[in-house]
Amino acid sequence: MSNSNPNPISYERAQKAFQRARSKALLRGVWMALQRRPNQLLPYNEVREKARAGGPVYQGLQAVPIRQIVGSVNRYRDFDRAFLPAQDFTEERWKSIGRAYYDHVYLPPVKLYKVGDVYFVVDGNHRVSVARQLGQEFIDAEVQECRVSVPLTPDIDPDDLEVIGEQAEFMERTRLAETRPDIPIRATIPGGYHLLLEHIEVHRYLQSQEWKREFGFEEAAAQWADQVYLPIVTVVRETGILDDFPGRTEADLYLWLMDHLYFLRQRFGNRVDIRRAARNFAQHFTERTLKRVWNWLSYHLLGRGSAESVPTE
Repeated sequence: MSNSNPNPISYERAQKAFQRARSKALLRGVWMALQRRPNQLLPYNEVREKARAGGPVYQGLQAVPIRQIVGSVNRYRDFDRAFLPAQDFTEERWKSIGRAYYDHVYLPPVKLYKVGDVYFVVDGNHRVSVARQLGQEFIDAEVQECRVSVPLTPDIDPDDLEVIGEQAEFMERTRLAETRPDIPIRATIPGGYHLLLEHIEVHRYLQSQEWKREFGFEEAAAQWADQVYLPIVTVVRETGILDDFPGRTEADLYLWLMDHLYFLRQRFGNRVDIRRAARNFAQHFTERTLKRVWNWLSYHLLGRGSAESVPTE
């Protein structure tokens, strides 16, 4: 794209657009820092490694929602999460793309990798930045898709990558997405998937001892999902205790309840069942502030029974 004899009107509009974009980038950086929220684009190579994504397969020319473009292959430090220019050295290239948009000059499609439901720029970072700044909702792109076994959505941030890596390993080892697709398992606790793998390993050992034969890990994982995980998740659903833990998942509650049930049975014996353990756990550890205050008042001021007592059948 030549810079000779630029249209003075489009040149001025592009220059002002870049200045606005840089100002917005600075303000956004401060705001996100105050909120302690990540503001950087995601690096493709790190996401691909963590998610154990397959090799890219060409999917053709598509109109891609710009809001789903959350990272870059090699320019993830040059723009922020909203694809605003984070560096001054991008100015000339950014303005030349801006002038082309204002002059309605044809620009070739950008090139993207798709991983889950998000996209990473292979070529065309400035085009994406300008298009988003000018209010464009979609951009033409040549897309290559990398298949993954874990969900990736546009709200993903760098802090999620460790858990995503654990989830990918869990799915790869258990094959539950294939053997038990109707039992979704998603944990948000760091280390949660490693704990789930330990639970499966214990179940595999017990089954091998009981049946006097060696159980494969995938077979044991499917049995664990049916015989151990799903019954506890059913209790979580029936008691509604997930409402006490906003942002958590059934798998998180499964892990917590297994520990809590063990704790209660150490104190009260095997008469404590999982349903009572679930209610007791929600009473003690609800993450809803008003409910915690009410539980404290009920016990200390209204004398409505000790939260420590666990009635048994």
